[in-house]
Amino acid sequence: MSVKQALRGLLIDLDGTLYHGGIMIPGADELIGMLREQELSYLFVTNNSTATPEVVAERLQVMGIPASAEDVCTSAQGAAAYIAGLQPSARVHVIGETGLRAALEAAGLQLVEEEPDIVVQGIDRQITYEKLAKAVQFIRGGAQYILTNPDLLLPSEHGLIPGAGSISALLRAATGITPTVIGKPSKILMDFALERMGLDAGEAWVIGDNPATDIAAGHAAGCRSILVLTGLATGDNYKELLASAGCEADVIIDDLCQLKQYIRDQLAAKHIASERQ
Repeated sequence: MSVKQALRGLLIDLDGTLYHGGIMIPGADELIGMLREQELSYLFVTNNSTATPEVVAERLQVMGIPASAEDVCTSAQGAAAYIAGLQPSARVHVIGETGLRAALEAAGLQLVEEEPDIVVQGIDRQITYEKLAKAVQFIRGGAQYILTNPDLLLPSEHGLIPGAGSISALLRAATGITPTVIGKPSKILMDFALERMGLDAGEAWVIGDNPATDIAAGHAAGCRSILVLTGLATGDNYKELLASAGCEADVIIDDLCQLKQYIRDQLAAKHIASERQ
């Protein structure tokens, strides 16, 4: 299937793709505005499990990027849907923050402090030894272990800080159990986003700045991918990062202004092709 035939929706990364910290990357507002004008389906797909979709959308709006909660797809939502699909009304013990707890409760799952069926873990910036010890006991006792996302480090205003993957490294070492990973580069989050959009993998492109997460997730899910050199990947390092990730991007684009034009051109070409049929 060609790119022109396939383009019906976009799965768009956030940090490093549309913004850095709290600052919009130039052209992000115009890109999303164009997608809305063209009525092209898209979701903001993020490994962040801490914030609710409403909070993520508000952050984007403050930066000047058009957004609503319905546009946001988080690893917390993906984890909640995955668990609900496995075991509706499961007893779930949470290591995580507001966004993860809200998503699990919205999916009808029981949040418990004892005797869980499942331990689900994201980043927890109030982590304690006692929390870790309980999770280890539950997992070693037979509870299934689910990880929202494997990110080892996260950017902050004070520099890089430990992410959910770093907490998971301790739990994996203590339990000997490898968790089921929901977020990028796993295809689970991508499949969840595609289902929400009502699209097959061949009809959607993944857009992101990180080959190891965004591009690898697109590859795992069977989507085409566009690597933008706006964040982690740059003109100097993208070949090395792609090689390290073990995957290739279908398209590599320097900035969001070029990306907007590229998508506009593809949509125009698709429209012309459909008129000729």
